[in-house]
Amino acid sequence: MSSGLVDAPASEPASGPGAQPRRRRRWLRWVLAISVTVVLLVAGVAVGVLAKLNGNIKHEDLTSDDLGTTRPPKVAGTAMNVLVVGSDQRDGKNAKYGHSIAGERTDTIMLMHVSSKRDNAMVVSFPRDSLVQLPACRATGAFPGQRAHLGMINESFNSGGIGCTWKTIEHLTHIRIDHFVKVDFTGFKGIVNALGGVEVCLPQRVDDKKALLHLPAGRQKLNGEQALGYVRARYSFGDGSDIGRIQRQQMFIASMVKQVMSGETLTDPAKLFGLLDAATKAVTTDRDLTTGVMKDLATSLQGLNAGKIRFITTPWHYSLTQPGRVEWTQPQANRLFQIVAKDQSVEGVKGGQAKVGRSKIQVELRNGTWRGGLGTQVAAFLEQRGYHVTKIGDTARKPYAKTTVLYGPNGETRVPTLTGDLLGASLRELPKARTNQLVLVIGDDWKGLKELRPDDGEAIKGFDATHDSCAT
Repeated sequence: MSSGLVDAPASEPASGPGAQPRRRRRWLRWVLAISVTVVLLVAGVAVGVLAKLNGNIKHEDLTSDDLGTTRPPKVAGTAMNVLVVGSDQRDGKNAKYGHSIAGERTDTIMLMHVSSKRDNAMVVSFPRDSLVQLPACRATGAFPGQRAHLGMINESFNSGGIGCTWKTIEHLTHIRIDHFVKVDFTGFKGIVNALGGVEVCLPQRVDDKKALLHLPAGRQKLNGEQALGYVRARYSFGDGSDIGRIQRQQMFIASMVKQVMSGETLTDPAKLFGLLDAATKAVTTDRDLTTGVMKDLATSLQGLNAGKIRFITTPWHYSLTQPGRVEWTQPQANRLFQIVAKDQSVEGVKGGQAKVGRSKIQVELRNGTWRGGLGTQVAAFLEQRGYHVTKIGDTARKPYAKTTVLYGPNGETRVPTLTGDLLGASLRELPKARTNQLVLVIGDDWKGLKELRPDDGEAIKGFDATHDSCAT
C-alpha cells in the first residue's frame, strides 16, 4: 500500500514557484565566479608585465650635490622636461661601432618638453660641437669632475656623467629638468627592430664603412642595424657636418613617432609589448622616472597628434674664434629657451615671410666656380638658417657666370623662401623634374646671404612630426 507520497527522480527538473529563481541564482554565481577569475588572471598578467618592464629599466641615482643648489625654478608645475642623451660608449655589445674610448660621450643631446595641457610637445636638439660656458661639476665615481670653463657641450658627460650634463643644460638654458633618459647603441637598435623597421628616404646611394652602412637610393625601411648607421653617419651625407646629422636624426625620430601613433603598433598587443619591452631594456633613467610615471604620461598623451610634436635645433652659427665649433645665435636661442621654460608654444613666433618654412626645404648645392670649398661654406650658411642640404658637388662645366636656382613644378612654392635669403639669383624651371628639392648653382657672381633679422624666429619653429622626408 502506498502512502501517496512519491519522491521525484533526481534527474527530473523541479517545479513550483521557487524553482526559476534558484536556477537564476546558480547561473549568477557561475558568471560571477568566471568574471572574478578572468579579472584576476588579467590583473595577474598586467602586474607580471609591469613587473617585467620595470625590471628591464636601469636606474642611476642623482642628488642635489650632482645638480647643484641654484637650479632654475619650476614655472609650469605640470609640464614635463626630459633630458635625452644618446651614449657613444663602445665597450661590450657596442664595441664593433668604433675603437674603445675612455668613458662615454654624448652622441646626441636633446630636451623633450611636454606641455602642461598635454596638447603639444617639443624636442630641442643641442649641437654636440656647441662652444658654451660649462659649469663646475663635482668628481664622482669614475668621473674626474669638471671645472668651469669655455668648452664643448658634450664634454660634460665624459667629465661628470649624466648629472653633469643635466646641470650643464639647466645652467645654459634656465629650463628646469624633471627626468633623464639615456639610450646606447644596442638599445636603439632593439627599439627600431621592435617597430618592424622605420621608413626613410635617401637622395643617393650610401656606402659608409665607418657607420657600417650600405644602402641604395630611394624610399626604404631600415632595420635596427641600418638605422643606427643612418643616424650616426656623418661624412657620407650632405655636407658632412654634425648639424646635418642632427637634422637626419630628427627626421628619423619623426618617422618613428608617426609609425607608433598610426595605430598599427598601439592596436597590436604583441607588437606593443615588444616595443615596450625593447624600449625599457634600452634605457637608463633617474630613479623617479618609473614605469608608472611613463604609463601616466603615455595615457595623458593619447589625444596628441603628430602635427603637435615639433623638432627644433638650437639656433646656431659657426664660431669665428674656433673653426669647426658652433655658437648659439642670440637672441633667438634664449627666446626658444624662455618659450620652453614658460610652457609656451612656438606656433605664434614670427618667422620668415615665405609660405614654406626653411626647415621643409631640401637643397642640393653645385659649385660652378673655381673657388675651392665654396660649396661647403654656402652649405653652412644655409644650415644655419634651417635648410636641409642633401648634397654638395661641382657643376659639370665651369665657370658659371650667374648664381641660379633650378626647380621643378613640385618645388615652385619653395623658391621664394630660398631666393628671399640670397643676395641675388636667377631662376630656371625644369618642367620634367619630379622632385620638390631645389638645386642652387653657385656662380661667379655669388654675393652671399642677406643678413638675418634679429626678429626672424624661423629657426626656432623647427618642423613637426608629420614632416615626410620621402615626399616627392
